[in-house]
Amino acid sequence: MRSWFILSALGSDRPGLVAELAQLIYDSDANLEDSRMSILGSDFAVILLCSSAAKDAEHRLVTGSKILEREHGLTVLIRTLDGHRRPPIPAPGSRLYRIEASGEDRAGIVAGLCRLLADRGVNIAELSTRSRSGPGGSPHYEMTIAAEVPETADIQELRQALEAEADRLVIDVALTPD
Repeated sequence: MRSWFILSALGSDRPGLVAELAQLIYDSDANLEDSRMSILGSDFAVILLCSSAAKDAEHRLVTGSKILEREHGLTVLIRTLDGHRRPPIPAPGSRLYRIEASGEDRAGIVAGLCRLLADRGVNIAELSTRSRSGPGGSPHYEMTIAAEVPETADIQELRQALEAEADRLVIDVALTPD
């Protein structure tokens, strides 16, 4: 029977970290199924989904991650998943939409939009944000969400609610089928 694991790691960015983590998974007789990696601030952050049919894979992953923590200054967390992977995106009974928001960087953009979505039963499948210099050097914020919207949702009502929240936050927002 196949077991599934989530491995996350954080540490000061440097060349070779992805290679070390991929080698750990390989040496644990596991397969790297999915991943998200990024440099945030000065640190490297990664979330990896891996699977294995080997009975000792979890032990090997944990043991190997302790070595990476000690030798490379990483913080590693391993979580065993119950059951199997979830269905592909979008989940059954939902449609995939893209939500893009942009405007002057300010506190509360992510919290406001994500709360609005949660209150309507919308699942966030993926979210990315970034802040960069905008016109005149002021900070400009961009957010992209892949959202699983229930098939029963009133898209017009969702769009109006997003626009009202965008007005409150003084940002632009767009909702489009993906």
